[in-house]
Amino acid sequence: MNNKFSLKNKTVIITGGGSGIGEAISWTLASQGAVVHILDNQLESALETVKHIKKNNFIGLAHECDVSNNLEVNQVILEICKTSNIEILINNAGIAHVGNIENCKEEDLDRLYNVNIKGVYNCSKAVIPIMKKNKNGLIINLASIASSVGISDRFAYSMTKGAVLTMTYSIAKDYVKDNIRCNCISPARVHTPFVDGFIKKNYPNEEKKMFKNLSKTQPIGRMGTPQEIADLALYLCSEEAKFITGSNFAIDGGFVTLNSQ
Repeated sequence: MNNKFSLKNKTVIITGGGSGIGEAISWTLASQGAVVHILDNQLESALETVKHIKKNNFIGLAHECDVSNNLEVNQVILEICKTSNIEILINNAGIAHVGNIENCKEEDLDRLYNVNIKGVYNCSKAVIPIMKKNKNGLIINLASIASSVGISDRFAYSMTKGAVLTMTYSIAKDYVKDNIRCNCISPARVHTPFVDGFIKKNYPNEEKKMFKNLSKTQPIGRMGTPQEIADLALYLCSEEAKFITGSNFAIDGGFVTLNSQ
C-alpha cells in the first residue's frame, strides 16, 4: 500500500508551475518521486517552487518558457529529451479575463487564445511524437467548470476553456492506440493569489465580505484549495488511473450538478 500513487523516476512537465495550482501540482508530484520540469514565463517563480522541492530532497528543474511561443516550447522539450523520456505533460498554464463579449477587446481575446489554447496545442504537439515512440504517455489539461456551464462575465475565458475540454477529447480519441491517455481537470473557484488580487482590485475595503460571497457561490460553501486540485492530478498521473482516458473531472464543490437542481 505504501507504493500507491508512486511516480518514482517518471519525468513530468508542468506548465505554469511557479504559482497557484501549478505550484501545488509540482510539489505534490515531486514528493511522490517524479522528476518535475516546470515551464513558466516567470522564471523567478518557477525557481522558488524548485527551491522548495529541492529543500525536501526531491527533484525539480525550472525552465523559462512562454507556452504561446512554439519555438520556445520546442527548444525546451528538445533539451529535456536529451536526458529524459517524457511520460507526463500537465498543461496548467493559463490566464483569466473578467467581462462579457462587450467588455472583451480583440487584444484580450488574442491574449487568452495564445496562452490558454495555443499553449496547450504547442506543448501537446511537442510531446506526442515522443510519447508515440515510447508507446506510453499521459496528458492532463486544466480546464474549468466554465468549459461545461455558462458563467457570467467570463466570455473569453469560457471560450478558451471550452476549447481545452474538446482538445482533451480529440487527443484521447486520436492516440488511444498509441497508449497515450488524455484527461481533463475542471475546477470551480480555487483560492489562489489571482482570487485575492481580483478582490483587492475590484472591491477595496470589502475584501472579507467579497471573499465570503464568492465562497458561497459553491454549494459546499467554500473555495477549493490548490492542494485539492494537486491531489486529483496525482491520482490521474498514477498507475492506479491507467484505465482512465478521455474524461473530464469536475472538482467544484457541487457547482455544476447541485446548482442546476
